[in-house]
Amino acid sequence: MYFIIITVVVGLDQLTKYLIRVNYDLNASIPLIDGIFHITYIHNTGAAFSIFQNKTEFLIAMQLIVIAAVLIYLVKKQKKEHRCLLLSLSLIAAGGIGNLIDRAVNGYVVDFLDFRIWPIFNVADISVCTGCGLLILYMFFIEPKKRAREETRNGKQ
Repeated sequence: MYFIIITVVVGLDQLTKYLIRVNYDLNASIPLIDGIFHITYIHNTGAAFSIFQNKTEFLIAMQLIVIAAVLIYLVKKQKKEHRCLLLSLSLIAAGGIGNLIDRAVNGYVVDFLDFRIWPIFNVADISVCTGCGLLILYMFFIEPKKRAREETRNGKQ
């Protein structure tokens, strides 16, 4: 199930980036809601908020390590862990893979969603951010309850 989610998100990310590359000129900006939401095609050679600009090899290495760790964890724990945790990790891995493909093939990531008050981003970035949000929810709300239930069960035995 989680690997299907990863495949769908990576496919959607790569499809949208392909459509932007073939239909827009680099640095073109088309307003969909003028002044609020534009499609702006850029190449990002850095990571989030354009940090680590032109450090492609470093970013690829870091992404490979994180993605490999997440995928190994998903394989080993997919039947044992809470769905929220597994979904969050799947979304993080999917976004990482989508941007890794761009970086490895092109040396940059295609970004195009431009809300004018935030750095320009893409579908993979949405996936990573959603996954991180779910992971925070899991860590602060689900995991403590799960741990308390386990302690109660272990204390009663």
